[in-house]
Amino acid sequence: MLNCHNTGLIVIDIQGKLATLMEEGEQYIAQCRALIAGAKQLDLPIIWLEQNPEKLGSTHPNILSLLDGIKPITKFTFDACREPSFLAAIAKENKPNWLICGIEAHICVYQTAASLLQNNYQVHLVNDCIAARKGENKQLAVNKLQHLGARITGLEMALFELVKDCRDERFKGILNLIK
Repeated sequence: MLNCHNTGLIVIDIQGKLATLMEEGEQYIAQCRALIAGAKQLDLPIIWLEQNPEKLGSTHPNILSLLDGIKPITKFTFDACREPSFLAAIAKENKPNWLICGIEAHICVYQTAASLLQNNYQVHLVNDCIAARKGENKQLAVNKLQHLGARITGLEMALFELVKDCRDERFKGILNLIK
């Protein structure tokens, strides 16, 4: 089970115009914002990736505003595990469980998550925080990753699993994120 001591968050390529082209784009961005804000409230490590930002643009401004103080890792391969600085960041955090949000589900999310699984990390796809331009591509990625051993969760499920107790001082802040 996820807890705040064994879990981190990976934010994959929520960038530029592409971020706005995702199915249910505005709702998708809002869900990712809530996840990132929740991870920050719970003091989870956050690893932030950008795919070829010179071509795709920087991270969406509504997401970027939450990542203040975190340096993005630039990558050019779809699989972030092929980027040594990403692997170093993952190893430095020493967390077995990684929540994943980002785009596109069937490309960068899929390849990164599959490699993390091969490297013996537990991958928890936050289903309402991953997206593709077409719903069938997202579903294909989820199906393949689940077959490889990824666990599927949702924004609310993950945050409440992490906070555990309504008496936790962080509970109200988490609750306000999902209302």
